Amino acid sequence: MAIRNIVIQGDPLLTKRCRPVTEFNARLHQLLDDMRDTLTEAQGAGLAAPQVGVLRRVVVVMDDEDQLLELVNPEIVSQSGEQTGPEGCLSVPGKWGMVTRPCRVKVRAQDRFGAWFEREGEELTARCFCHEIEHLDGHLYVEHIDHFLTEEELEEYFGEEDGK
Repeated sequence: MAIRNIVIQGDPLLTKRCRPVTEFNARLHQLLDDMRDTLTEAQGAGLAAPQVGVLRRVVVVMDDEDQLLELVNPEIVSQSGEQTGPEGCLSVPGKWGMVTRPCRVKVRAQDRFGAWFEREGEELTARCFCHEIEHLDGHLYVEHIDHFLTEEELEEYFGEEDGK
């Protein structure tokens, strides 16, 4: 497996719409394995293929049980509720902003062999589904914020979360 370089905000790759995966072969499996290793190395919650320079509809997401979900050609089929919280991105290192996302999201996707499945996620997993699927359409979370959070704002938010 390999650790791939993460594309940083400003690179035109991050503004392009990704093409669907049509071949479920060793190249796709290598991409998914490399994305897993890259995500693990970066200690992130999710990673989309354009973030490693590949314009295909592929994402990996860590769910609430720290299980890696591989989503090929994912689409959101339902969403409900609302949550607002700090969000960051491996392609926008060291910066966070407040983003409102659905609380519960159901996605439909294919696995590495092409079989379709559905998966529901809540809270952080739901946030990751939305965030990573947006990457596939050439969008970044920064389009949803009015400013980047300061260190003090981050400490205040996470301090309140720890005190719950």
